[in-house]
Amino acid sequence: MINHIAFIMDGNRRWAKSRGLLQLYGHKEGVSTVKKVANFCLEKNIKYLSLYTFSIENFKRSEKEKAYLFNMLVKEARSFLQEFKEKGVRAEFVGDRSLFPDTVLPVCEELERETASCDNLYINFLFCYGARQEIISGVKKIAQKIKTGELSECDINETMLQDYLWSGNFPEPDLVVRTGGQVRLSNFLLYQAAYSEFCFLDCMWPELSESHLNSIFAKYVERQRNFGV
Repeated sequence: MINHIAFIMDGNRRWAKSRGLLQLYGHKEGVSTVKKVANFCLEKNIKYLSLYTFSIENFKRSEKEKAYLFNMLVKEARSFLQEFKEKGVRAEFVGDRSLFPDTVLPVCEELERETASCDNLYINFLFCYGARQEIISGVKKIAQKIKTGELSECDINETMLQDYLWSGNFPEPDLVVRTGGQVRLSNFLLYQAAYSEFCFLDCMWPELSESHLNSIFAKYVERQRNFGV
């Protein structure tokens, strides 16, 4: 069964453009899909859900789009709060917190604090996140510990590195799903996805339906994961 499913939520802007809408509207529509996926995980008893919400590379986008995304995140996070508490959903934001916009950070911290006791579903919003940057950050922390004598080189192993990553407190994903027709990871959970199964869908993120989700779930159950054995 799936314990942890992770999504690269791609295709919001292309979905809007194909319908003659402002591209920014695609992000708003994508929020509905987040709720749909969260409810699906609750129904299927999937304990962990990770969502690639905003990458470090996304900072290259226009100031207008970034402002829209950050404002939307603040608004939606507050609207999610009561629903998450009622359904027992714990939220955590995973990424480089030094890059979190000043308007966004307090809302993220409030959502984390207010849902800290929930345990039906853990949602990890990967925000201001990049897998290479995450690994470098973890290595730097370990190097500093070695420099101060708190650790030695002999202490370093896979478990230790995982503990020093931004995502250190949740398990590796069993399944990584990307919408939008692209077949790449785009700097997403590179270390954690070493043994993950992958599913690439042609549908855009706002088009992801319950039928898609049921199909993904059924196909995963049929797979045999050998882990090199």
